[in-house]
Amino acid sequence: MLPYVLLALIAPLLALAQGDDGGISGPTTSADAAGYSCDASKCKLPDCNCASANPPGGLSPSDVPMFIVFTADDAVQSYTLDSINQFLGHRQNPNGCKPKMTYYTSLNYTNYTLVTDWYVEGNEIADHTMTHVGDPPDDEVYGNLIALNALAGIPLESIQGFRAPFLNYSVNTLKLLAKAGFTYDSSASASLPVTDPNTDAYWPYSLDNGMANDCLMVEGMCKGEPKLPGFWEIPMYAFFDNLGVNGPHLMDPWLDNANGATKVNDSATLEYMQNTFTAHYKGNRQPIGLYTHPIHLSTTYPGVNAPNSTINMINQFLDWAQVQQGRLNSFAPLKCSTPQIDSSTKICNGIPQNEAGLLSHCPFPDFPFYTCYGCPTEAPTTSNPNPAQQVPDGEQARFRLPSNCSTAFWDPIAGKCLCTGSDWTGGSTDGGANPTASSYVPFNGKGYSVPAGVWAATFVGVVGAVVGVIGVF
Repeated sequence: MLPYVLLALIAPLLALAQGDDGGISGPTTSADAAGYSCDASKCKLPDCNCASANPPGGLSPSDVPMFIVFTADDAVQSYTLDSINQFLGHRQNPNGCKPKMTYYTSLNYTNYTLVTDWYVEGNEIADHTMTHVGDPPDDEVYGNLIALNALAGIPLESIQGFRAPFLNYSVNTLKLLAKAGFTYDSSASASLPVTDPNTDAYWPYSLDNGMANDCLMVEGMCKGEPKLPGFWEIPMYAFFDNLGVNGPHLMDPWLDNANGATKVNDSATLEYMQNTFTAHYKGNRQPIGLYTHPIHLSTTYPGVNAPNSTINMINQFLDWAQVQQGRLNSFAPLKCSTPQIDSSTKICNGIPQNEAGLLSHCPFPDFPFYTCYGCPTEAPTTSNPNPAQQVPDGEQARFRLPSNCSTAFWDPIAGKCLCTGSDWTGGSTDGGANPTASSYVPFNGKGYSVPAGVWAATFVGVVGAVVGVIGVF
């Protein structure tokens, strides 16, 4: 067991990949291709950070916690959450809190009420386009935001991150995200080992001075472009087997053959995962990530037979890496924060015991789903992500989440916020804004458009967690 290792499963990441599985076969950048330059005396936290293998803020690696990042991609269903929970559900961070993760959500086959539940439990919901399209057009990104807000009750300001389907992005993708007010993208691979003097395993950095990753793969990028001040990139850190730079493993590494072999070997996979982790830990402690398509490891989805040996191997890796120690309660993003709502209260709010019997069932033939916010008359599409609500006889339209109440406290049937004072933003005792009156707009199909900058790019989420946490150690 390694000391001072923090299992901080709260931060989202993304990567460019050269295949639909999120894989890379070799270096995706070089120092010459990057042509990167950044003046650290001018680019300073919290708003700016240069691309560097060294920890942010001039901290010594020995003073920096080791982050393990856990993410999932695609549809949210019971079997995908079951898959995630077989790795996270029984764990605690050193402060005794359950680890959190980020789910990059696309909408085909997604059950919206489970998105609500997962978000209210404290996990991050991020954008993965509506219909899983690489290098996506505007309507795929905006439509996903609109539908997640309308049908899952995810606050727009909480959707801060993006992952490109097939991990396929472009300069235009980054510009679109920055213009829309996202805080970060994570569509770039760190494709060179941390032991390489020219490693591209950078700590999260802002694009004030352009990109420094994937310079050999994405046209028109690097050498100072694209300049997007205040917008962040979080590289996806590859594992490396015995082939070194020629043996990288990115998403779902347990599906890969290791060391040039012709079949999967769980023992070899565990060995290179541990070796890569150790190189990060003994070096500059850049995060390491488990980037998953959880359906591959499902034990409850018909036709998927995830090997027990692989599931046990992944848990063995996490057991090996995690140490239950550390004092983190002084840092808000890592605190245990659970909405305090009486279990007998009947409210459709993402907490199973409260919302039992209140969900609307939307029986669309291609992908039926449940939601707290009323069924639409038709399934959401990129051209109409927020269709008119279907109102059953004798009932009224359900109310969408307003901006001054959090998901767990909003009653979409009565159209009122149950919280008052300091806990209105989600049950925290750390303080919050006073819930002044606002006009609550029913989900009535009047339409919703997302203008540029509709979300304030608040410095929280992954970047705030990764950079902010280390500032208190």
